[in-house]
Amino acid sequence: MTALSETRAQPGRAAIVIPRRRPRIKGSSIAIFVFLTMVSLFVAIPLYVVIVTSFKPIGEITLGQIFNLPVQWTVQPWMKAWNEMCTGLACDGIKQGFFNSVAILFPSLVLSIAIASVTGYALALWNVRWADGFLFVLFICAFVPFQIIMIPLIIVVASLGIFGTVWAIALVHAVLSMPLLTLIFRNFYKDIPRELINAAIMDSGSFWKIFWEIVLPMSGNIMVVVLILMITTVWNDYLVGLTFGGISTKPMTVILANSVITSRGEAIYNVNMAAALLTAVPPLVVYFALGRFFVQGITSGAIKG
Repeated sequence: MTALSETRAQPGRAAIVIPRRRPRIKGSSIAIFVFLTMVSLFVAIPLYVVIVTSFKPIGEITLGQIFNLPVQWTVQPWMKAWNEMCTGLACDGIKQGFFNSVAILFPSLVLSIAIASVTGYALALWNVRWADGFLFVLFICAFVPFQIIMIPLIIVVASLGIFGTVWAIALVHAVLSMPLLTLIFRNFYKDIPRELINAAIMDSGSFWKIFWEIVLPMSGNIMVVVLILMITTVWNDYLVGLTFGGISTKPMTVILANSVITSRGEAIYNVNMAAALLTAVPPLVVYFALGRFFVQGITSGAIKG
């Protein structure tokens, strides 16, 4: 028997070859393929133009042939974007914004994940009074636009005396991410067998002891999911960093935007494209490195419940 035909032989007779019917391609499969191809091209074509432009000298860019590969490849735009790109009167490159974004990222991750994981654990596995009402409030807060609560947050942060610092941006990120992350942790922890928690309580397990010794070691998958979500959100943020950051604590996205709109003669498109790619690379690296674990975390119950 082959993939294309089936042979039946009887004693004293020639073999009869019955051709197999080829599977028909459904119209819905073709439509899905066409749609996904269009979506891919919608993203890939601008990305291709950005990458190619970042390696062209300015003389080739002025020719207007945006889809052509560079005749003379150069990394000078990347070097200039990192070290010499101007923001206002300062021409220190985009590297300062990179270090500011790193300094903002780590406290944002620690604060948001620490608060949300403990809150989700309490709501999922402990009999918290008014838990349902609190969950409803969190669900509503998850969809409140940042612009609505921006002024109250500015007043609170200013009263704490940290406005214009890295900690101000990190605190605001933690507050804004708490509703969604708490719901994610709560839904994940709901799948932990209740019998396991009851046995730990009977074995003199306290709230924190159960969290550190039982719940947290079982949270590897969901931690990766939350880490990728938060890294992407915090690194790509513009409005929070612009509003709550000081002159020396602006994140990379703010410095990129200020550099692009800074006008000093001709527009240096290759340097702007290189700076944009430098800003986008870190979260992409994190996603490609942890993407497999992200899928595992999602499928193991991160969005169930």
